[in-house]
Amino acid sequence: MNIFTRAQRKLWRMLGLGEFLHLQNSVIELNNIGELCKVFGWRLSPVLDDTKIHEFSYVEDVNERRIRDAETLATVVRNTDPSVCLEIGTADGHSTALMSLNASAQARIYTINIPLEEILAGKGGELTTIALEREKIGAYYRQRNLTNITQILANTAYWKPDIGLIDVAFIDGCHDTKFVYNDTLKVLKNMKPGSFVLWHDFNLDLVRKYHWINSVCLGVEKLFTDGHIRGRVFHVRDSWIGVYRIEERI
Repeated sequence: MNIFTRAQRKLWRMLGLGEFLHLQNSVIELNNIGELCKVFGWRLSPVLDDTKIHEFSYVEDVNERRIRDAETLATVVRNTDPSVCLEIGTADGHSTALMSLNASAQARIYTINIPLEEILAGKGGELTTIALEREKIGAYYRQRNLTNITQILANTAYWKPDIGLIDVAFIDGCHDTKFVYNDTLKVLKNMKPGSFVLWHDFNLDLVRKYHWINSVCLGVEKLFTDGHIRGRVFHVRDSWIGVYRIEERI
């Protein structure tokens, strides 16, 4: 270990970031979505027609956070021409619709959400953003009459992917570290080099401000520590999404 690395690690520990040593080395901060396109040589602009991304409901929405999130997710889907996308954490279905609109008509979007009864039984972890009745899960994408979406109601703690190879996975279910870790592992086993994993509520600059972001980042850090992922994670400034491309099987 060289002197620079020792000094760097000491500084991170002083700042309270010692548990994110892999992410400190791996996360590449990008100024905007145009930089993400430069990294991967992409040319297509995202389709963004949902007015909700312009809403400001909470202080966490500052700096156009919803817009940056939508741009990031939509740009990845739009430019990778996926055959199969998986979303973990449907909620009301806005992100589901975004993925559907940016994929081709032949693509299949699978979206999974934990049933309310599993949450009430204490089987859904601690950091679940929203608990919806079955009829409200995915309500938005159904209103849009999008036909390339398949809804799955299941707890990802027990669910095993049976949807074939996944090209793009958007992980936004329970934010507990162990759920983020296990959800990602299940996805990785069904992906090939060139596929993309995106984690929501991922922003290394905010791990000391929001406990759920801390928990998600710890899950990704553990994936690095255990050797399940390696390489770079890209993050567009002010977004809450980490973008990771699988370069090779580990």
